[in-house]
Amino acid sequence: MKYYIWTLGCAMNYADSERIDFVLQKNGYQKTLVEREAETIIVVACSVRQHAVDRIYGKVKEWRLRDNLVTVLTGCLLPMDKKKATTLFDLLLDIKEINQLPNLIKEIKEAKKSRAKISPPDIGKIDYLSLDQKRESSFRAYVPISTGCDNFCSYCAVPYTRGREKSRHRLDIVAEVKSLVTNGYKEIILLGQNVNSYGQDLTDNKKETCEFINLIKEIDKIPGNYRVYFYSNHPKDMTAELVNALAGLKHFPHYLHLPLQSGSDRIIKAMNRHYTQNKYLSLVKKIRGAMPDVALTTDIIVGFPGETESDFAETAKVMEKVSFDMAFIAQYSPRPGTKAEKLLDDISAEEKVRREKILQEILKKSADKKNQQYIGQTLTVLIDGAKKDKLYGRTADYKVVEIKKSPRINIGDFIDVKIESATAWKLLGFFV
Repeated sequence: MKYYIWTLGCAMNYADSERIDFVLQKNGYQKTLVEREAETIIVVACSVRQHAVDRIYGKVKEWRLRDNLVTVLTGCLLPMDKKKATTLFDLLLDIKEINQLPNLIKEIKEAKKSRAKISPPDIGKIDYLSLDQKRESSFRAYVPISTGCDNFCSYCAVPYTRGREKSRHRLDIVAEVKSLVTNGYKEIILLGQNVNSYGQDLTDNKKETCEFINLIKEIDKIPGNYRVYFYSNHPKDMTAELVNALAGLKHFPHYLHLPLQSGSDRIIKAMNRHYTQNKYLSLVKKIRGAMPDVALTTDIIVGFPGETESDFAETAKVMEKVSFDMAFIAQYSPRPGTKAEKLLDDISAEEKVRREKILQEILKKSADKKNQQYIGQTLTVLIDGAKKDKLYGRTADYKVVEIKKSPRINIGDFIDVKIESATAWKLLGFFV
Protein backbone atom coordinates (compact mmCIF):
# COMPACT_ATOMS: atom_id res chain seq x y z
CA MET A 1 0.00 0.00 0.00
CA LYS A 2 3.00 2.31 -0.42
CA TYR A 3 2.84 4.96 -3.11
CA TYR A 4 5.30 7.41 -4.62
CA ILE A 5 4.22 10.63 -6.30
CA TRP A 6 6.25 12.55 -8.89
CA THR A 7 5.04 16.10 -9.53
CA LEU A 8 6.15 18.22 -12.46
CA GLY A 9 5.26 21.76 -13.46
CA CYS A 10 3.47 24.57 -11.70
CA ALA A 11 2.23 25.20 -8.17
CA MET A 12 -1.27 24.09 -9.18
CA ASN A 13 0.13 20.61 -9.88
CA TYR A 14 1.70 20.57 -6.41
CA ALA A 15 -1.66 21.53 -4.90
CA ASP A 16 -3.24 18.66 -6.86
CA SER A 17 -0.58 16.31 -5.48
CA GLU A 18 -1.59 17.32 -1.97
CA ARG A 19 -5.17 16.37 -2.82
CA ILE A 20 -3.97 12.98 -4.07
CA ASP A 21 -2.05 12.53 -0.80
CA PHE A 22 -5.21 13.27 1.18
CA VAL A 23 -7.37 10.84 -0.82
CA LEU A 24 -4.87 7.98 -0.68
CA GLN A 25 -3.84 8.36 2.95
CA LYS A 26 -7.49 8.60 3.98
CA ASN A 27 -7.87 5.16 2.39
CA GLY A 28 -4.94 3.57 4.19
CA TYR A 29 -2.13 4.19 1.70
CA GLN A 30 1.33 5.14 2.95
CA LYS A 31 3.47 7.68 1.12
CA THR A 32 7.12 6.92 0.49
CA LEU A 33 9.82 9.28 -0.74
CA VAL A 34 11.82 6.32 -2.08
CA GLU A 35 10.66 5.40 -5.56
CA ARG A 36 11.80 1.76 -5.46
CA GLU A 37 9.75 1.08 -2.30
CA ALA A 38 6.45 2.01 -3.95
CA GLU A 39 3.80 -0.43 -5.14
CA THR A 40 2.05 2.44 -6.93
CA ILE A 41 3.70 5.36 -8.73
CA ILE A 42 1.63 8.42 -9.62
CA VAL A 43 2.87 11.09 -12.02
CA VAL A 44 1.25 14.53 -11.94
CA ALA A 45 2.25 15.64 -15.41
CA CYS A 46 2.98 18.98 -17.04
CA SER A 47 2.49 19.40 -20.79
CA VAL A 48 3.79 22.96 -21.00
CA ARG A 49 7.25 21.86 -22.21
CA GLN A 50 8.13 18.83 -24.33
CA HIS A 51 11.16 18.22 -22.11
CA ALA A 52 8.91 17.43 -19.14
CA VAL A 53 6.84 14.99 -21.22
CA ASP A 54 9.99 13.26 -22.49
CA ARG A 55 11.23 12.80 -18.91
CA ILE A 56 7.98 11.00 -18.06
CA TYR A 57 8.29 8.63 -21.02
CA GLY A 58 11.87 7.84 -20.03
CA LYS A 59 10.93 6.95 -16.46
CA VAL A 60 7.85 4.86 -17.25
CA LYS A 61 9.94 2.58 -19.49
CA GLU A 62 12.03 1.77 -16.41
CA TRP A 63 8.96 1.19 -14.26
CA ARG A 64 7.44 -1.25 -16.75
CA LEU A 65 10.29 -3.66 -15.95
CA ARG A 66 9.02 -4.03 -12.38
CA ASP A 67 6.44 -6.72 -11.66
CA ASN A 68 3.25 -5.81 -9.78
CA LEU A 69 3.89 -2.07 -9.99
CA VAL A 70 0.86 0.11 -10.74
CA THR A 71 1.61 3.26 -12.72
CA VAL A 72 -0.82 6.20 -12.88
CA LEU A 73 -0.59 9.33 -15.01
CA THR A 74 -2.65 12.43 -14.23
CA GLY A 75 -2.27 16.22 -14.26
CA CYS A 76 -2.02 18.28 -17.45
CA LEU A 77 -2.21 15.97 -20.47
CA LEU A 78 -2.67 16.88 -24.11
CA PRO A 79 -4.70 14.51 -26.32
CA MET A 80 -1.56 13.43 -28.19
CA ASP A 81 0.22 12.70 -24.89
CA LYS A 82 -2.79 10.71 -23.68
CA LYS A 83 -2.78 8.58 -26.82
CA LYS A 84 0.86 7.57 -26.37
CA ALA A 85 0.67 7.28 -22.57
CA THR A 86 -2.27 4.85 -22.78
CA THR A 87 0.14 2.18 -24.01
CA LEU A 88 2.68 2.89 -21.27
CA PHE A 89 0.71 3.53 -18.05
CA ASP A 90 -1.75 1.27 -16.25
CA LEU A 91 -4.13 4.17 -15.70
CA LEU A 92 -4.66 7.63 -17.18
CA LEU A 93 -6.76 9.64 -14.77
CA ASP A 94 -8.36 13.06 -15.25
CA ILE A 95 -7.26 15.19 -12.29
CA LYS A 96 -10.92 15.91 -11.55
CA GLU A 97 -11.45 12.20 -10.82
CA ILE A 98 -8.78 11.74 -8.14
CA ASN A 99 -11.36 10.90 -5.47
CA GLN A 100 -11.78 7.57 -7.28
CA LEU A 101 -8.06 6.73 -7.31
CA PRO A 102 -7.99 4.24 -4.39
CA ASN A 103 -10.70 2.04 -5.93
CA LEU A 104 -9.10 2.24 -9.38
CA ILE A 105 -5.69 1.16 -8.03
CA LYS A 106 -7.37 -1.80 -6.34
CA GLU A 107 -9.13 -2.71 -9.60
CA ILE A 108 -5.86 -2.54 -11.53
CA LYS A 109 -4.11 -4.84 -9.05
CA GLU A 110 -6.95 -7.36 -9.31
CA ALA A 111 -7.12 -7.00 -13.09
CA LYS A 112 -3.41 -7.72 -13.41
CA LYS A 113 -3.99 -11.01 -11.61
CA SER A 114 -7.12 -12.02 -13.55
CA ARG A 115 -6.48 -10.06 -16.77
CA ALA A 116 -9.93 -8.48 -16.43
CA LYS A 117 -10.86 -5.10 -17.87
CA ILE A 118 -10.76 -1.99 -15.69
CA SER A 119 -13.97 0.00 -15.29
CA PRO A 120 -13.70 3.61 -16.48
CA PRO A 121 -14.06 6.20 -13.70
CA ASP A 122 -17.33 8.06 -13.24
CA ILE A 123 -16.84 11.65 -14.32
CA GLY A 124 -18.30 14.68 -12.59
CA LYS A 125 -19.46 13.19 -9.30
CA ILE A 126 -17.47 15.64 -7.19
CA ASP A 127 -15.87 19.06 -7.53
CA TYR A 128 -12.24 18.10 -7.01
CA LEU A 129 -11.37 21.62 -5.79
CA SER A 130 -13.54 20.89 -2.75
CA LEU A 131 -11.35 17.94 -1.74
CA ASP A 132 -9.06 18.45 1.25
CA GLN A 133 -5.28 18.51 0.88
CA LYS A 134 -2.56 16.75 2.84
CA ARG A 135 -0.25 19.72 3.28
CA GLU A 136 3.43 19.11 2.58
CA SER A 137 4.39 22.22 4.53
CA SER A 138 3.40 23.37 8.01
CA PHE A 139 3.83 27.07 7.17
CA ARG A 140 3.17 27.51 3.40
CA ALA A 141 -0.15 26.54 1.80
CA TYR A 142 -1.42 26.46 -1.76
CA VAL A 143 -5.09 27.39 -2.13
CA PRO A 144 -6.53 26.90 -5.64
CA ILE A 145 -9.30 29.44 -6.25
CA SER A 146 -10.00 28.46 -9.86
CA THR A 147 -8.93 25.96 -12.47
CA GLY A 148 -8.78 26.06 -16.26
CA CYS A 149 -8.36 29.02 -18.59
CA ASP A 150 -10.42 30.86 -21.22
CA ASN A 151 -7.58 32.87 -22.77
CA PHE A 152 -6.26 30.42 -25.38
CA CYS A 153 -2.83 31.99 -25.74
CA SER A 154 -1.59 30.48 -29.00
CA TYR A 155 1.43 28.72 -27.43
CA CYS A 156 -0.30 27.40 -24.31
CA ALA A 157 -1.66 23.92 -23.64
CA VAL A 158 -3.60 24.75 -20.46
CA PRO A 159 -7.11 25.24 -21.96
CA TYR A 160 -6.72 21.84 -23.62
CA THR A 161 -5.44 20.07 -20.50
CA ARG A 162 -7.35 21.86 -17.72
CA GLY A 163 -10.45 22.91 -19.63
CA ARG A 164 -12.39 26.15 -19.40
CA GLU A 165 -12.10 28.41 -16.36
CA LYS A 166 -14.10 27.43 -13.29
CA SER A 167 -14.08 29.40 -10.02
CA ARG A 168 -14.55 28.11 -6.50
CA HIS A 169 -17.16 29.67 -4.26
CA ARG A 170 -15.75 32.68 -2.42
CA LEU A 171 -17.03 31.56 0.99
CA ASP A 172 -15.25 28.19 0.63
CA ILE A 173 -11.97 29.90 -0.19
CA VAL A 174 -12.22 32.37 2.70
CA ALA A 175 -13.11 29.55 5.11
CA GLU A 176 -10.06 27.56 3.97
CA VAL A 177 -7.72 30.53 4.39
CA LYS A 178 -9.19 31.30 7.81
CA SER A 179 -8.57 27.69 8.89
CA LEU A 180 -4.99 27.84 7.63
CA VAL A 181 -4.25 31.07 9.51
CA THR A 182 -5.82 29.63 12.67
CA ASN A 183 -3.53 26.61 12.33
CA GLY A 184 -0.42 28.77 12.11
CA TYR A 185 0.25 29.00 8.38
CA LYS A 186 2.40 32.04 7.56
CA GLU A 187 2.32 32.10 3.75
CA ILE A 188 -0.77 31.43 1.64
CA ILE A 189 -0.67 31.31 -2.15
CA LEU A 190 -3.90 31.68 -4.12
CA LEU A 191 -3.69 29.73 -7.37
CA GLY A 192 -5.36 29.84 -10.75
CA GLN A 193 -4.22 29.52 -14.33
CA ASN A 194 -5.50 33.10 -14.73
CA VAL A 195 -5.97 33.98 -11.09
CA ASN A 196 -7.04 37.62 -11.44
CA SER A 197 -9.95 36.72 -13.71
CA TYR A 198 -11.44 34.81 -10.77
CA GLY A 199 -15.22 34.94 -10.77
CA GLN A 200 -15.69 35.97 -14.40
CA ASP A 201 -17.43 32.65 -15.05
CA LEU A 202 -19.88 33.60 -12.29
CA THR A 203 -20.97 36.85 -13.95
CA ASP A 204 -22.29 37.97 -17.33
CA ASN A 205 -19.68 40.74 -17.50
CA LYS A 206 -16.48 39.07 -18.71
CA LYS A 207 -14.42 42.18 -17.87
CA GLU A 208 -15.63 42.19 -14.27
CA THR A 209 -12.83 42.01 -11.67
CA CYS A 210 -14.83 42.90 -8.58
CA GLU A 211 -15.23 39.21 -7.65
CA PHE A 212 -11.47 38.87 -7.26
CA ILE A 213 -11.25 42.21 -5.47
CA ASN A 214 -14.02 41.17 -3.08
CA LEU A 215 -12.23 37.88 -2.44
CA ILE A 216 -8.86 39.38 -1.54
CA LYS A 217 -10.47 42.09 0.61
CA GLU A 218 -12.39 39.43 2.51
CA ILE A 219 -9.22 37.39 3.05
CA ASP A 220 -7.33 40.49 4.19
CA LYS A 221 -9.81 40.96 7.04
CA ILE A 222 -8.75 37.66 8.66
CA PRO A 223 -6.72 38.50 11.78
CA GLY A 224 -3.25 37.01 12.17
CA ASN A 225 0.41 37.23 11.18
CA TYR A 226 0.52 35.95 7.61
CA ARG A 227 1.17 36.88 3.99
CA VAL A 228 -0.92 36.15 0.89
CA TYR A 229 0.32 35.94 -2.69
CA PHE A 230 -1.49 35.03 -5.90
CA TYR A 231 -0.54 33.85 -9.38
CA SER A 232 -0.56 33.44 -12.33
CA ASN A 233 -1.84 36.89 -13.34
CA HIS A 234 -2.74 38.18 -16.78
CA PRO A 235 -1.97 41.83 -17.60
CA LYS A 236 -5.34 42.27 -19.33
CA ASP A 237 -7.13 41.59 -16.02
CA MET A 238 -4.89 43.81 -13.86
CA THR A 239 -7.32 46.73 -13.69
CA ALA A 240 -6.82 50.10 -12.02
CA GLU A 241 -9.42 49.08 -9.41
CA LEU A 242 -7.45 45.95 -8.58
CA VAL A 243 -4.14 47.83 -8.37
CA ASN A 244 -5.64 50.43 -6.02
CA ALA A 245 -7.22 47.73 -3.88
CA LEU A 246 -3.89 45.88 -3.52
CA ALA A 247 -2.13 49.08 -2.44
CA GLY A 248 -4.36 49.31 0.62
CA LEU A 249 -4.28 45.69 1.83
CA LYS A 250 -2.37 44.63 4.93
CA HIS A 251 -1.63 40.97 4.27
CA PHE A 252 -0.89 41.17 0.54
CA PRO A 253 2.76 42.26 0.08
CA HIS A 254 3.69 44.66 -2.69
CA TYR A 255 4.83 41.89 -5.02
CA LEU A 256 3.33 41.07 -8.42
CA HIS A 257 4.14 38.50 -11.05
CA LEU A 258 3.13 40.06 -14.36
CA PRO A 259 3.92 37.87 -17.40
CA LEU A 260 5.17 39.86 -20.40
CA GLN A 261 6.02 36.93 -22.74
CA SER A 262 7.18 39.33 -25.48
CA GLY A 263 7.80 43.04 -25.93
CA SER A 264 6.95 43.02 -29.64
CA ASP A 265 3.40 44.02 -30.51
CA ARG A 266 3.51 41.73 -33.54
CA ILE A 267 4.52 38.71 -31.45
CA ILE A 268 2.14 39.60 -28.61
CA LYS A 269 -0.69 39.56 -31.15
CA ALA A 270 0.50 36.24 -32.58
CA MET A 271 0.53 34.89 -29.03
CA ASN A 272 -3.11 36.06 -28.61
CA ARG A 273 -2.24 37.97 -25.45
CA HIS A 274 -4.63 40.98 -25.84
CA TYR A 275 -2.35 43.88 -24.89
CA THR A 276 0.44 45.92 -26.47
CA GLN A 277 3.88 47.01 -25.34
CA ASN A 278 2.53 50.48 -24.49
CA LYS A 279 -0.38 49.06 -22.52
CA TYR A 280 1.98 46.83 -20.55
CA LEU A 281 4.36 49.71 -19.78
CA SER A 282 1.42 51.94 -18.82
CA LEU A 283 0.23 49.22 -16.45
CA VAL A 284 3.67 49.00 -14.85
CA LYS A 285 3.66 52.79 -14.38
CA LYS A 286 0.20 52.59 -12.79
CA ILE A 287 1.30 49.80 -10.43
CA ARG A 288 4.44 51.67 -9.35
CA GLY A 289 2.42 54.83 -8.89
CA ALA A 290 0.14 53.04 -6.42
CA MET A 291 2.92 50.93 -4.85
CA PRO A 292 6.34 52.59 -5.31
CA ASP A 293 8.08 49.77 -3.42
CA VAL A 294 6.54 46.98 -5.50
CA ALA A 295 8.69 44.05 -6.66
CA LEU A 296 7.82 42.96 -10.20
CA THR A 297 8.61 39.59 -11.75
CA THR A 298 7.69 38.24 -15.16
CA ASP A 299 7.68 35.38 -17.68
CA ILE A 300 9.22 35.70 -21.14
CA ILE A 301 9.37 33.36 -24.13
CA VAL A 302 12.26 33.67 -26.58
CA GLY A 303 12.23 32.20 -30.08
CA PHE A 304 8.49 32.26 -30.71
CA PRO A 305 7.80 31.40 -34.39
CA GLY A 306 8.60 34.37 -36.61
CA GLU A 307 10.40 36.34 -33.89
CA THR A 308 12.85 38.50 -35.82
CA GLU A 309 15.91 40.20 -34.38
CA SER A 310 13.84 43.41 -34.31
CA ASP A 311 11.03 41.68 -32.37
CA PHE A 312 13.54 40.34 -29.89
CA ALA A 313 15.08 43.81 -29.49
CA GLU A 314 11.65 45.09 -28.42
CA THR A 315 11.53 42.48 -25.65
CA ALA A 316 15.02 43.44 -24.49
CA LYS A 317 13.96 47.11 -24.52
CA VAL A 318 10.96 46.42 -22.28
CA MET A 319 13.11 44.42 -19.87
CA GLU A 320 15.50 47.35 -19.56
CA LYS A 321 12.67 49.87 -19.13
CA VAL A 322 10.78 47.90 -16.49
CA SER A 323 13.86 46.72 -14.59
CA PHE A 324 12.33 43.50 -13.26
CA ASP A 325 13.29 42.02 -9.91
CA MET A 326 13.19 38.54 -11.45
CA ALA A 327 12.24 36.96 -14.77
CA PHE A 328 11.58 33.37 -15.78
CA ILE A 329 12.83 33.07 -19.34
CA ALA A 330 11.88 30.05 -21.47
CA GLN A 331 12.81 28.96 -24.96
CA TYR A 332 9.76 28.37 -27.13
CA SER A 333 8.80 24.77 -27.83
CA PRO A 334 5.67 23.83 -29.82
CA ARG A 335 2.87 22.00 -27.98
CA PRO A 336 0.55 19.66 -29.90
CA GLY A 337 -2.95 20.99 -30.43
CA THR A 338 -2.14 24.65 -29.83
CA LYS A 339 -2.53 27.28 -32.57
CA ALA A 340 1.19 28.04 -32.51
CA GLU A 341 1.97 24.42 -33.39
CA LYS A 342 0.79 25.22 -36.93
CA LEU A 343 3.45 27.92 -37.23
CA LEU A 344 6.92 27.10 -38.50
CA ASP A 345 9.32 26.81 -35.55
CA ASP A 346 11.89 28.79 -37.51
CA ILE A 347 14.24 29.97 -34.76
CA SER A 348 17.20 27.63 -34.29
CA ALA A 349 18.00 26.11 -30.91
CA GLU A 350 21.31 27.97 -30.89
CA GLU A 351 19.59 31.30 -31.53
CA LYS A 352 17.07 30.67 -28.74
CA VAL A 353 19.96 30.01 -26.36
CA ARG A 354 21.69 33.21 -27.48
CA ARG A 355 18.58 35.33 -26.96
CA GLU A 356 17.94 33.81 -23.56
CA LYS A 357 21.49 34.64 -22.46
CA ILE A 358 21.07 38.27 -23.55
CA LEU A 359 17.90 38.64 -21.48
CA GLN A 360 19.54 36.90 -18.53
CA GLU A 361 22.30 39.50 -18.60
CA ILE A 362 19.75 42.34 -18.62
CA LEU A 363 17.94 40.67 -15.72
CA LYS A 364 21.16 40.19 -13.77
CA LYS A 365 21.95 43.92 -13.98
CA SER A 366 18.47 45.06 -12.94
CA ALA A 367 18.14 42.46 -10.16
CA ASP A 368 21.57 43.30 -8.76
CA LYS A 369 20.82 47.04 -8.81
CA LYS A 370 17.52 46.43 -7.00
CA ASN A 371 19.04 44.14 -4.40
CA GLN A 372 21.87 46.53 -3.55
CA GLN A 373 19.21 48.95 -2.26
CA TYR A 374 18.38 46.54 0.57
CA ILE A 375 21.84 46.68 2.14
CA GLY A 376 21.63 48.12 5.64
CA GLN A 377 17.88 47.49 5.97
CA THR A 378 16.30 45.16 8.51
CA LEU A 379 13.66 42.95 6.88
CA THR A 380 11.15 40.42 8.14
CA VAL A 381 11.99 37.04 6.61
CA LEU A 382 10.02 33.80 6.57
CA ILE A 383 12.57 30.97 6.95
CA ASP A 384 11.67 28.17 4.53
CA GLY A 385 14.78 26.04 4.01
CA ALA A 386 18.22 24.96 5.17
CA LYS A 387 21.38 23.73 3.49
CA LYS A 388 24.56 22.79 5.34
CA ASP A 389 25.29 25.67 7.75
CA LYS A 390 22.91 28.14 6.06
CA LEU A 391 19.26 29.04 6.45
CA TYR A 392 17.18 30.48 3.63
CA GLY A 393 14.00 32.49 3.62
CA ARG A 394 11.87 35.02 1.78
CA THR A 395 11.17 38.68 2.41
CA ALA A 396 7.66 40.06 1.95
CA ASP A 397 8.55 40.98 -1.65
CA TYR A 398 9.87 37.44 -2.18
CA LYS A 399 13.59 38.10 -2.19
CA VAL A 400 15.73 35.10 -1.24
CA VAL A 401 17.72 35.73 1.96
CA GLU A 402 20.67 33.69 3.26
CA ILE A 403 21.82 33.70 6.89
CA LYS A 404 23.89 31.46 9.15
CA LYS A 405 22.11 28.69 11.02
CA SER A 406 21.09 29.35 14.60
CA PRO A 407 19.53 27.00 17.20
CA ARG A 408 17.07 29.80 17.98
CA ILE A 409 15.58 29.74 14.46
CA ASN A 410 13.23 27.10 13.06
CA ILE A 411 11.88 26.49 9.59
CA GLY A 412 8.60 28.40 9.34
CA ASP A 413 9.65 31.24 11.68
CA PHE A 414 9.28 34.92 10.92
CA ILE A 415 12.56 36.57 11.91
CA ASP A 416 14.20 39.97 11.48
CA VAL A 417 17.34 39.98 9.33
CA LYS A 418 19.73 42.86 8.76
CA ILE A 419 21.02 42.80 5.17
CA GLU A 420 24.78 43.27 4.91
CA SER A 421 25.43 42.32 1.26
CA ALA A 422 23.61 41.31 -1.90
CA THR A 423 23.98 39.62 -5.26
CA ALA A 424 21.58 39.62 -8.21
CA TRP A 425 19.92 36.45 -6.92
CA LYS A 426 19.89 36.75 -3.14
CA LEU A 427 20.36 38.94 -0.08
CA LEU A 428 22.80 38.02 2.68
CA GLY A 429 22.43 39.08 6.30
CA PHE A 430 22.32 38.14 9.96
CA PHE A 431 19.65 37.46 12.55
CA VAL A 432 18.92 40.44 14.81
